[in-house]
This record gives sequence, structure tokens and C-alpha cells, in this order.
Amino acid sequence: MSYDAIVIGAGHNGLVTAGYLARAGWKVLVLERRHLVGGACVTEDIFPGYRASTAAYLVSLLQAKVVRDLELLRYGYQVMPKNPAYFAPYPDGRYLFMYGDLRQTCAEIAKFSRRDAERYPEYEAFVERVIQFVEPLLLEAPPNLPPREPADYEALARVGRRLGELSAAELAAYTRMFTGSVKDLLDEWFESEQLKVALSTDGLIGANAGPATPGTAYVLLHHVLGTVGGVRGLWGFVKGGMGAITQALARSAEAYGVEIRTEVEVDRVLVRDGAACGVVLKDGSEYRAQTIVSNADPKRTFLGLVERAELDASFLAQVEAYKCEGASFKVNLALGELPSYAALPGSALGPQHRGTTHLCPTMDYAERAWDDAKYGRWSREPMIELIVPTAYDPDLAPPGKHLVQTFVQYAPYRLRDGGWDDRPTGADTPYGRTNKELFVERVIDTIERFAPNIRSSIEYIHALSPLDLERDYGLTGGHIFHGELSADQLFALRPLAGWARYATPVRNLFLCGSGTHPGGGVTGAPGHNCAHEILRRRTSH
Repeated sequence: MSYDAIVIGAGHNGLVTAGYLARAGWKVLVLERRHLVGGACVTEDIFPGYRASTAAYLVSLLQAKVVRDLELLRYGYQVMPKNPAYFAPYPDGRYLFMYGDLRQTCAEIAKFSRRDAERYPEYEAFVERVIQFVEPLLLEAPPNLPPREPADYEALARVGRRLGELSAAELAAYTRMFTGSVKDLLDEWFESEQLKVALSTDGLIGANAGPATPGTAYVLLHHVLGTVGGVRGLWGFVKGGMGAITQALARSAEAYGVEIRTEVEVDRVLVRDGAACGVVLKDGSEYRAQTIVSNADPKRTFLGLVERAELDASFLAQVEAYKCEGASFKVNLALGELPSYAALPGSALGPQHRGTTHLCPTMDYAERAWDDAKYGRWSREPMIELIVPTAYDPDLAPPGKHLVQTFVQYAPYRLRDGGWDDRPTGADTPYGRTNKELFVERVIDTIERFAPNIRSSIEYIHALSPLDLERDYGLTGGHIFHGELSADQLFALRPLAGWARYATPVRNLFLCGSGTHPGGGVTGAPGHNCAHEILRRRTSH
């Protein structure tokens, strides 16, 4: 059977691309390896009676245009804004709340520094100005460098005009935001360690980098590009878990006529005379299409789905050099009672359970955690983000029970002492436990220092190492963003110089995943941009 387009992978971007192409009248087939759609944006049954957003766990960056165009509200998409936004307990017994409301946040900051409380609105205004510069670029295809078609020159001209509107001081400050470290950025603005570390985690989550690593200031910016409830930088919970997003996308796509097949794995892309013309499944069956779109990351696409003979050696060398090894780890816990924090005791549902909890006392603490990862060790004192989705959506757990989900840094994909499924080489570990099991214990130990009741309240544990993220969700290297959000892998350089417009050296083969501009997170932007670039090319040719 022949189609206008085949999309490999039913991750959220793949579904967005499929939806837009079908909306334009194309006959589209989506092929998904797993038993459910969603990629890393899923809700799964992990324990009896518990349903968790196993990988991606909060929403903010999903583009409003995508929500409108594909009518996601009609298909059940519903966001519940976090309030408060963040809770950060500290070892000295103090704590910091941050809210969507600026006045409330400044009152909290003043507990640690009146100067910082006065400067914080200026900082927020500065970040908003940078966002206003960046935001129009999110839903546009970047120019290829060097440019080779009129669309590239037009895109370069648009960026040039915007740069020309900046003052010299703004240009310098914006450049530091794109290339500098989150530590340098926050040291420039604030004096309170408590505030700086609370803000810095947005520059570290998902990154294979520490606070002093150049480029982490942009990762912070990337995490605050979105809005929830009209509040910039705020995140929220999705009713029914993150899988409700991709279920809505799938229903929308199917309403436009998209055919979605699950539990079918693509073995390779068929190429004839330098052009993609179909796919071959693992069972040997073939499907033909005029356009093939891969929702997989660049390495998985070019090193796994396309025959190496179809790509020149210099391009393959660039793909091999693409930075795509993650350092993130997930632990999902079923709890009999909520965490009772030493800094704010009580296991009854309170504001300390309704925001994202940051367990990271100082930026030096985070840097030391990263130091371990640099040398191939999991962090002995990990940095942890913790959320309680059942504080907003009790149906995710049995009555009276709770689900706690943690996002942990740092857990390097490549360990120096055995693999994640292996017992550390030569180590005297109790009961022959694996690196994964040992790190889960270290994570629980760390939470316990802040919330002493956590261990006694745990009923089930579900964990995902970087290796699990690769095996289960197809994230090469376990990288949640399909590759580092570093300056050399952003905008016109994402994924590779000369290939920023979603096309590839194989004609009629396109990329639509987070390894393309504007990068990771549940944004829908790569899928949107890829579809529009495909349609533009069809029209122009």
C-alpha cells in the first residue's frame, strides 16, 4: 500500500507532523514500535492501581498554536497549573517557595536577601526580553548554513533584522545567555545561594553538564520559554498524565484520516537513487510513500535506519560526533503517605507537595554531583527534582495513596564501573546489586535527608536508568532532549550545520524529533516546523 507520507515513531512530534500533513489533505501512516503512542510522553500503569507519566512528567512548552490548530482541548487535553511553582527545603531548616505571582515570590526571596527580592523583578523582565527575541524563531525553520536556497537567505535576513534592533549591551547580554553558564548568569544577578540554586536547576535538568558549564544558561532559558495559565515559565500537570497529550494528538490525527499502527518496528528506510521511497518492517513487510519522516533522534535515524552506503563519510562523521549521551535518571515511587519534610513537617497535603520540590542545597553541591558524572560515576550526592502528581490528580493512585516522581541528575549513560544492569566491577556490593539498584538506594537516601519518612512510606519503586530510557523509549544515549542543547547544537546548527531545515542528505527523508530545532521538551515545535517545511517544499517544487 502506498501513502503520501510515512512517519516513523508516534512520539508527540511525530503525531504533530502527521496531523498537519493530514490536515493538508495528505494520506499519512504512522508506525510505532511500542504498544502505545506517545514516545516519552506517555501515561503507563506501573504498579497495581498507579498510573504515572513515566518519562516526560510536566508541561509548559507545548506550543499554543499546535494546541489550537490540532484542537487538542476538544480531544481531552487539560492542564492544571502548579501553585506554588517550586518548593526548596534547605538543610538549615529554612525553605523557599516560588509562585506564579511575582509579589508572593519576592516576599519569599526577601527571607534570604532583600537585595535579591528587589532585583528579582528586573531579572524576570530581562529574561522576558530575551524570550521575546527567541520566541518568534521557535515555529520557524532555521536557515541552513551555508545558505543554499532562497528560504535560507530569507530566514537569515529575518534574524539579521532582529539582531539589528538590539543595542550593544543587549547583544552582549543575550550572547551570554546563549553561551554562558547558569552559574555565571545567576552570580551576576543575585547574592543569595538559596535563590541561585533554586533557579539554577532549570539550567541543569536534562543536561549532561554542571552549573559552571558554558551553555547551561540557555538550558535555563529553554525551560522558561513556555506559559501555563498565562504565566511565563510556569509548568503544570496534565489531567490523566502526559499520555493525555499524545492521546489527544492521536485522536486529532485520526480525525484527519491518519492511520496509526502500533507494535510494528521499522527496520530500515528504503532508498532508491538517493531518495527515500518507503520503509521495511522487522517482519519484512514494506510500505511505500513519497515522503518519509523520522521522529527518531538523528543518531538512531542515520546510524540505524538508513544504510551507511547512502550517506557520505563526512556526514556520517558529523552524526557520530553529535552529542547525545544523557545523564538523567527517573525514580517513580508509590507512597502510603506524603513526604514530611524536616524544614516543613507534615504528611497532610500542603503547599510543599503541590510544587516541584528541589533537593539541591547549593550550586557547589550540584557541581560536585556533576563532577562524579564527568568521570563516569553516578552522583554520590545527586540533585533531585520531585513532584506529587496525585496532589492535583488523585485518580492516578488508589484512594489515600500517592505517587511521587523524581528526576535525578547525574547518571551518566556510560559508567566506568560496569553497566547500569551490572554489578560494579570488583565492588563489594551487598546482595550483588546492580549500579541501577545502588543508585536508586542513593536517591532514596538523599530524599530521606530532607524527608525522614520517605523510606517507610514506599510501597513500590519504578526506576529508569539512561539505558532504560534508550531501550524502552528509543532515546539514544538516554538523552531526553535527543541531544545536548549546547550552542553548537542549537538553531541553524541543530542537528548539524547545513541540515537545519528538517531535510536530510537522503531526498524525501525528513527529521521531526527533538534532535531538530528548537530542541527538547514536549513542545510540538519540531513536528510543526517539519510538516510546514515539507508542505513548503511540495508547493515550491
